[in-house]
Formats: sequence, structure tokens, C-alpha cells
Amino acid sequence: MTATSTHPEPSRTTPHGDDVLVVSDLVRRFGDLTAVDGVSFRIAPGETYGLLGPNGAGKTTTISMVSGLIAADAGTVTVAGQPMGPDRTDVKRHIGLVPQDLAIYPELTGRENLTFFGRLQGLRGKELAARIETVLELVGLADRAKDATKEYSGGMKRRLNIGIGLLHRPTLLILDEPTVGVDPQSRNAILESVEALSVEGMAVLYTTHYMEEAERLCDRIAVVDSGRIQAEGTRDELIRLTGGVDRIRLGGRADLAAAAEALRFLPAVERVDADRRELVLTVHDAPSVVAAIVTGATAAGMSLTDVEITRPNLESVFLHLTGKALRD
Repeated sequence: MTATSTHPEPSRTTPHGDDVLVVSDLVRRFGDLTAVDGVSFRIAPGETYGLLGPNGAGKTTTISMVSGLIAADAGTVTVAGQPMGPDRTDVKRHIGLVPQDLAIYPELTGRENLTFFGRLQGLRGKELAARIETVLELVGLADRAKDATKEYSGGMKRRLNIGIGLLHRPTLLILDEPTVGVDPQSRNAILESVEALSVEGMAVLYTTHYMEEAERLCDRIAVVDSGRIQAEGTRDELIRLTGGVDRIRLGGRADLAAAAEALRFLPAVERVDADRRELVLTVHDAPSVVAAIVTGATAAGMSLTDVEITRPNLESVFLHLTGKALRD
């Protein structure tokens, strides 16, 4: 699928078969505020789909409608081929929801929390025991299962929260900003756990305002701002919206104006900007042309002290689409 701006239409087919989740033209208003404005997307089995945008973009409101916590003012949600809504308890069984706010009991151990929530989900006996062991291993808490969760770090509590959402083998797992407020080590452990899920064929809906998480985890990404999907596609498809150009910065001493003129005519160089201390070249596929550029700069008399390559990322995409930084 090619990345598109404004209101992208959801794809009609997927490489994975029937879609687990189909969201069509969702709208939700709170008084005069339109929090979600015509959002549409689809997720296939085994696919991790990201909603990437700043706080207040409408991500949490969207997943609240997807999971049936609140009703939409307009539009539809279908999960595993069945319409979703606040009264559809049967459809909600297909979903594992991991909210931003922790949903665990601090006085209970990790295993006791999983046992309690597993019983709420209808699991019993050997099946429940087996699922608890599997989940503890998956989220990396097997060695702390007997400890009260009030003794867990913030990252461990978040991992247990994910484990609770996985117990009943949901068809769709929804993760709402699961790494907010955790240390880097715990964050990496959470991301590794999420990466393992799509291997099992589970569809994952992942919301975040961290572009590096979206780039690492998500097969496709929707860039969300002001309640609307501004663009949707794979990472590479989205980056092509910016023109897909790289920048090479050359620092050094010489007649930079003369060096700029010499480099301007090299293949793949679109633009050269010079000031008193450096040249900045706009190029296509910087890694393949940087050697020729360095050679050309040296031949033009530059004594290089620094060479830096900058490639576009999802932050660049967000800035290109909205005119503001992702964390504004």
C-alpha cells in the first residue's frame, strides 16, 4: 500500500487473509471538541499496526471505541468479522486491552494477579496454569512470579499488565503507550515481548508518541494528529512522502564556495548549501554516494574535519505532514 495524506482509505485486501480489525470512518465528539474525525484503518492477522502521534492526537479515544469502552458518534468497528460496541461482550472476548493506567493488584503476587484475571477471562484448571507459565516467560517475569507486585519496578508492572492482556489468547491485542514512564532496560524488554507476538499470528494495535518504537515494531503506521490520520503506510512509504532525500554535512577548512560549486554537479546531489564553516548537501541514498562526495570535496581543496549523514525518519514525516514536531 502506498502512503497517502489526509484521509486514507483502508486497504481492501491484505497479504495475511481476512482482516482481524476493520475501522471505518470513526468519529467521536466531546462537546465542541472532535477528538476523532473520520479515522479508518485495517489490521491483518500477524500484523503490528501503529498509531503514531503526540499526546492529545486522538489515539486513546480511537482505541477506546475499537475496544468497545465508549460508543462512536459515527462510523463502525468490526473485530474478527463481528460488529463492536459497548454492549458486545461476546466480541470483546477477542480483544486483549493493555491500558496506559496499570490494572494490577499491588498486594497480590505476579502469579496471583494472573490467576485472578485469568479466571475473569473464563480460564480454569490446567489450561489456566499453563497459560500463566507461558505468559510469565514471554514477559520475562518467571523469576519474580512469587513476589508481591508492589515490589515490582515500573517496567515490571507494565510487563505484567501486558501479560494479563495475553492470558486468554486474544485475536487482537491493543497496547496503549505501554512504555510510558519506564526505564530503558524495561522498555527494551517490553518491546522484545511485543515483537514476539506477531510471530504467533496475533494482530497488534500499538499506540505511541515515540517514533523509534513505531519504526522498530510496526509493519504499518498511521500518523495521527488532531483526531485524523494524516498518512498511512510502511515506514519506507511514509518517508517517501518527504521526498526521501538524505543530507550530508561536511565540516572543514577551505574556500567553501568553490568546494560547493565543484560538488553541485556530482550525480545524486540535488542541492548544496554553504556557510563559513560547513557544507550541507541534499542527496539521494547518502550511503552510496558519500565516498564520491568526500573525494570530490578533497579534490576541491577542502580539509575535512567532520562528515555526518542524516537520513529522514518518522519525525521528518510528521513535521512534513503537520508543520510541527512530533512532541509539540
